[in-house]
Amino acid sequence: MSNIKKAFEHGKAFIPFITCGDPSLEVTEQLVYAAEEAGADLVELGIPFSDPTAEGPVIQAANIRALSGGVTTDKIFDMVRRIRQKTGLPLVFMTYANVVFSYGTERFVKTAAEIGMDGIILPDVPFEEKEEFDSVCRQYGLDLISLIAPTSHERITRIAKEANGFVYCVSSMGVTGVRSEITSDIGSMVKLVKSAKDIPCAVGFGISTPEQAKKMAELSDGAIVGSAIVRLCGQYGTECVPYVKEYIRSMKDAMR
Repeated sequence: MSNIKKAFEHGKAFIPFITCGDPSLEVTEQLVYAAEEAGADLVELGIPFSDPTAEGPVIQAANIRALSGGVTTDKIFDMVRRIRQKTGLPLVFMTYANVVFSYGTERFVKTAAEIGMDGIILPDVPFEEKEEFDSVCRQYGLDLISLIAPTSHERITRIAKEANGFVYCVSSMGVTGVRSEITSDIGSMVKLVKSAKDIPCAVGFGISTPEQAKKMAELSDGAIVGSAIVRLCGQYGTECVPYVKEYIRSMKDAMR
C-alpha cells in the first residue's frame, strides 16, 4: 500500500503545507515533527519558486523569504534525508514545473523517490501536459497528485480516472489564501471523482478555521491548509513551532 493511502486510513486526513526554508530549513524540519505530533496525517513541503502563480500573497512572501535565505532544492533534499531518519510520515512536495524542469525532471523525481518522498504536486501543470512528468514519476514510484478545480464534469471524470495518491480538490477558483467562506460545491466534485475512481479526495485553498476544516472533512476525505500555517511562520519566525503545532492540533481535533 502506498504511504499516501495510509494518510487516509485513520479517519479524515489533516494535511498542512509548509514552505521549506521559511524561516529556515532547521525550523522547517522541526515543524514536520511538530505537525506529526499534533496529528497531521501527511505534510506538503513547498519548494520555493520565484513566481508561484497559484499562490496568494502570504505564500508568495514566504517563497521570497526562503529564497533570499539561500534555500535550494538540494538543501531541501538533504533536510528530507534527515527527516526520514526519524519519521515515516507521508510527505509530498509541492512546487512548480520550472523547479523540476531546471533541476532535470528525471534527476529530481529519482532523487525525491530515493530520499523517501511519496508524491509531488505541480499546480501549474495542466492535466493535458502532465504526461512528461507522470511517466517519470511512475517509473520511480512517486505519485503525481492531480488537482481538480470547480470545472466541467467531463474534465473532472477524466482527471480522476488517471489520478494517483489522492486527488487535490481546489475549493475555489483563483489563488490560495484564507477565505471567509467557501462556496464551490465540493460535495458534488468529490462524488464525481469517486464515481470515476476509488481514491481519497482532500480539499484545499482557503481553509483556515477549525469550522471550515470540519465542514470540508464532512464532504471529503481530508482538508489541506497552507496560508494560515505559513502566516504563523511569517509572524513568529524562528519561534513559530509551538504556534503551528497548537494550530494543527486544533484543526485536527475539529475534524475527528
